[in-house]
Amino acid sequence: MVLSVRPATDADARAIATIRVRSWKAAYAGLIPDVLLEHLDAEYEAERRAQHWAEHHADPRSAEFIALRDGLAVGWASAGPCRDDDGPTRGELYALYVLPDHWSTGAGHALITQAEESLRGSGFRVASLWVLDGNDRAARFYERHGWREDGTVKDDERIVRNTGVPALRERRRVRDLDEAGRE
Repeated sequence: MVLSVRPATDADARAIATIRVRSWKAAYAGLIPDVLLEHLDAEYEAERRAQHWAEHHADPRSAEFIALRDGLAVGWASAGPCRDDDGPTRGELYALYVLPDHWSTGAGHALITQAEESLRGSGFRVASLWVLDGNDRAARFYERHGWREDGTVKDDERIVRNTGVPALRERRRVRDLDEAGRE
């Protein structure tokens, strides 16, 4: 089975939405209230993603990647300038999701490697990402790839807004991209 990674295009909106929704439902079960996971809709997300593709990619330092196994989209990563107030030399890994049937097959490794290369190529020296508190599988994955928790936490209200569900706690991890490039 051949694994490859390529830049995502607007034609990948449906595949990205499917990967994200299926991955969220598997990875976040027990961490995010079921009522929120049950309302995730890949069709709706695909339409929204396709409509806003150009504005989400206006900054040339932003990039998205698709992992393919024998031509089937099995993973997705998104990276670009850091959304936190950490200065112009910090990038961010916004998202990295792999279909549950393809966890631990190398797709996540290929995606994070490509995302790190993209961030480094855009001039970022350090990158950060946020991991949902309790998502031990993701924390171990990022730890194996050199991303270290820096002690910063935040309560993210974006997906729970207007639901009555408390904010979701996230922990930040950082990666020295210069070091990553030497590995």
